[in-house]
Amino acid sequence: MVEELESVPLLAPEDLPAGWQMPDASPIDPDHDSAQLDAALRYEQWVDPAPGLDRRLNSSHNNIDSGRWFLIQHVESSARVLLRLQRQYVMGEEPKGEVRITGIVYLPEWAGDPVASPMLRNLPTSRIEAAINRRQFAVTGATRFTGGKITLPSGRVLRAGDVLKPLGNPKRTPDFYEVVALQHTRLVDDGEPNPTARMAEISRVPLSTAQGWVARARRKGLLPPGRRGRAG
Repeated sequence: MVEELESVPLLAPEDLPAGWQMPDASPIDPDHDSAQLDAALRYEQWVDPAPGLDRRLNSSHNNIDSGRWFLIQHVESSARVLLRLQRQYVMGEEPKGEVRITGIVYLPEWAGDPVASPMLRNLPTSRIEAAINRRQFAVTGATRFTGGKITLPSGRVLRAGDVLKPLGNPKRTPDFYEVVALQHTRLVDDGEPNPTARMAEISRVPLSTAQGWVARARRKGLLPPGRRGRAG
């Protein structure tokens, strides 16, 4: 699975929300320029408050040097943003390859222009991360709709319009956790702030039950790993 993820680009144009783009002639080559950018920003020299302690020794993540910088552009304002993306391999756990934004550099349209605070507040970082990770996991077996329907592993055909219907009993419903993943993904795409709570409402079950369904779908690799401190 890790090998498959490593062959997938960290950022693709379809990962960006409306109004953002990857410039056709980007001056940044993620594979060749990222190490130099890290060095120029002294990114690799983080230290703990205690003098002489290298933070990398105490980090819960390895692969510190695998980050890649990408340039994106806001279409309306022409402001540019450098995003540093990095897979998160947690030590002591099975590698899942979740991609996170680990650095941001904001560049106004013209050199010397002031930074626009509303632009900074509204950077769609969470949406970009979610889109990247959905695409990453699609490569390793997540399912997609074609012509408004999808054939699940059991052979059952599910229509796109049925995704938000009650989920039923996990012991009696074929492909139950595949549908859990599809419903959760649809709610996230629709901008639902707490998709798991909404799933509980749809199926008229306690929130803890829906949380268990989503957790099981994640363990089965049907959803990206959850984010600490993030609802849903």
